[in-house]
Amino acid sequence: MNYLAHARLSFHQPEILVGNMISDICERQKEGRLSLLVQKGIMLHRAIDTFTDTHEATMEAKQLFRPYYRLYAGAFVDVVYDHFLANDDNEFNPDQLMTFSQETYSLLDPDVYQMPAPFAAMLGYMKKQNWLFNYRYRWGIQNSFGGLVRRAAYLTDSTPAFSVFEDHYEQLQKCYAAFYPDVKQMAWRYFQDIFSA
Repeated sequence: MNYLAHARLSFHQPEILVGNMISDICERQKEGRLSLLVQKGIMLHRAIDTFTDTHEATMEAKQLFRPYYRLYAGAFVDVVYDHFLANDDNEFNPDQLMTFSQETYSLLDPDVYQMPAPFAAMLGYMKKQNWLFNYRYRWGIQNSFGGLVRRAAYLTDSTPAFSVFEDHYEQLQKCYAAFYPDVKQMAWRYFQDIFSA
């Protein structure tokens, strides 16, 4: 799952949110310097990613991107899932998504000192360009695909990814619908467990 989903599945707990958002960038040897709840947020992120990668619906969605992107297929599916989450009437209407996006940025700001420098820098762009809200739009997904390619060592072109997204929109939406309730339930149980531990 991508940034919107990881934010949503942090259940409004600020330090869990920080860990959940920085996990992919945080160096493992530096995790011990972070607060316990941020560390637990990192653990939650990894549990969500493992569940996502092995879910049957995600495996189906990845097959659509794999001919063009091989091992990176899952990264594109993560972005696609954020699009459908942003348009999921069971989670947000547009006003609620805007409010959630702004609240997420506000929750992250006080803990910027705990963030790896690359994420702290990226957070500025995320807020200015309102990534979390703009996942609603196809152009927002196109931009996100472009950013993914720019950050990846061995990718050069996001055009095939956007074509797959457009050409298989309904199939990908069905994959999301089959997947998201399961990951939400799993993440909530995990969240409760890490607070009771």
